Amino acid sequence: MMKKYFEELVSGIETKLQEDPENKSPRKAFALEIAKIGTRLYSDTNQKCWCGIATPFDLLSAMGVTSCFVEFVGGMLASTETAGNFIETAEHAGFPSDACGYHRAVMGAAFDGIMPAPDFLIGTTCPCSGGLAVVENLSRHFKKDLFVLNIPQQASEEGVRYLTNQIRQMVKFISDHTGEPLDENRLRDTIKLTNQTRQLMNEMYRLAQQVPSPANGHLMGNLGIVLPLVFGTKAGVEICQIFKDTFASHVKEKISGVPDEKLRILWIQNRIQFKNPIVEMMEKEYGASIVSDELNTVTWDPIDPEDPYPGMARRAISFPLNGPINVRIKHLQKLAQEYNIDGAVNPCNWGCRQGTGARGMIANGLKEVGVPVLNLEVDCVDSRNFSEGQLRTRVEAFIEMLS
Repeated sequence: MMKKYFEELVSGIETKLQEDPENKSPRKAFALEIAKIGTRLYSDTNQKCWCGIATPFDLLSAMGVTSCFVEFVGGMLASTETAGNFIETAEHAGFPSDACGYHRAVMGAAFDGIMPAPDFLIGTTCPCSGGLAVVENLSRHFKKDLFVLNIPQQASEEGVRYLTNQIRQMVKFISDHTGEPLDENRLRDTIKLTNQTRQLMNEMYRLAQQVPSPANGHLMGNLGIVLPLVFGTKAGVEICQIFKDTFASHVKEKISGVPDEKLRILWIQNRIQFKNPIVEMMEKEYGASIVSDELNTVTWDPIDPEDPYPGMARRAISFPLNGPINVRIKHLQKLAQEYNIDGAVNPCNWGCRQGTGARGMIANGLKEVGVPVLNLEVDCVDSRNFSEGQLRTRVEAFIEMLS
């Protein structure tokens, strides 16, 4: 099912680009490359690895491995409106209904034979213990070896050295399973591409901060969390170049991502992955533009191509959802000020202890910089419990309050 979905997605986008090659929009370029990753994951000819979110995907790319974080599958199943079936499978297998919907969907898909078997797995302790637990369960289910990166909570030099050593051990783990040693020249070239992508990300995010913003909820949705899958590739550079050029052109011509932008919204953590009217309603009915997501950011310095492992370690530790909550709050406050945010929306994903548990502190932290927060109780993956009318009423009241 998923293989056919990705293949049809690639074919459809490529056909449209052939018909109108000048109309390669940023989102279309992004969707095309992610769909290609999906086809490789569901192919029998590629070495593949299911991972945690904080995995150095450019390193795996340099070693010829197609990799993806497992939550991506949960999001894709939700977008195709099939997640509910697999969530039921997981629940019948004993996974509690108050666990994260992303993880229940992934496990149900594995039990129903929708998740392709990996050659090996790499888990990360960041951003959540639930994600690591799912990777551990997948390792047992597929009977494949697992390597775990223990991401330190603090950005100390000791923590960087500790994680650097783990990444070196991970390289050996990958080589042992692929039968191929790491090509240092290929890694060097990969890191150079990562640095180019990083620079372009910085530039496109700065352009998105302009008033009015060239960004909108469609363009920025899930961008920062998924872009790392193309780090270290020419495709990653191309995608960010198209974003940057499009934003620069729109800023120059004073074209707003949402016509007649009236309010600027920061979206916190999770997008609602299944079809819903919330973003479109905010933009079309109220002129409220979602100019950034929480993870649409660059938190790390350029990585040294000659000695990349410490830079990879610092990048993982700097992930906004890693470490103490006060670090995350400062990050959100910084985004709110850089983007001139009027209000923030926080879909408190049902089952996400990290997201839901921190909502009060996040709301208080953003209140300190004059940004009200709307907390929405919603499962971002499972549409079975979605109450459109209730959420619409709450969003309307929030936007009217901001106005």
